[in-house]
Amino acid sequence: MLRDRDPVEIYDNYLIPQVIENTSRGERGFDIYSRLLRERIIFLTGPVEDHMATVIVAQLLFLEAENPKKEISMYINSPGGVVTAGLSIYDTMQFIRPKVSTLCIGQAASMGSLLLAAGAEGMRYALPNARIMVHQPSGGFQGQASDIMRHAEDIMGMKRRLNEIYVRHTGKDYDTIEATLDRDHFMTAEESRLFGIVDQVIEKRPDEGETAKTAA
Repeated sequence: MLRDRDPVEIYDNYLIPQVIENTSRGERGFDIYSRLLRERIIFLTGPVEDHMATVIVAQLLFLEAENPKKEISMYINSPGGVVTAGLSIYDTMQFIRPKVSTLCIGQAASMGSLLLAAGAEGMRYALPNARIMVHQPSGGFQGQASDIMRHAEDIMGMKRRLNEIYVRHTGKDYDTIEATLDRDHFMTAEESRLFGIVDQVIEKRPDEGETAKTAA
């Protein structure tokens, strides 16, 4: 019965549409995400964790190898997740030669908001009803007191590093970033634009020859 099957298998088989294309060798089927990847579109959705980050990094490197000068589009709908996994995506976005535009659909929270802000300058967007949330990193540790102290020192260092990244991409000063990220801070799409996380809030895709700014 359906309820006895692996949820991942159900998701893969029933919820991801297949696209059929005619090729010189006959019909060929692609899952919708693979088809969009051919258009240089990457979907970063769900919690940020190691496996997901590896897939995103691999897609970025693949698209760079295909064309190092052509823009990559990243659509983000994520509640955030593991900081180190997110930083592996962030570093790759900065490392590769193509510019990466980012677009928030739904939400970009925690590490998701940092990756949204990490898009190329002038190419960071949010849809009107998107929600953005920023905060400081969190974690829980147990063990010997000396080990807990080391973990605490490490997470404080990580907090400083994340603050510096937000400073770099938002243009805000360090004290403002630190104060804003002290607690969960939720923003509308327009508020995130004023804060410097995105450059524009867009309601529709620009027509050919039209800029995102004039379409907003």
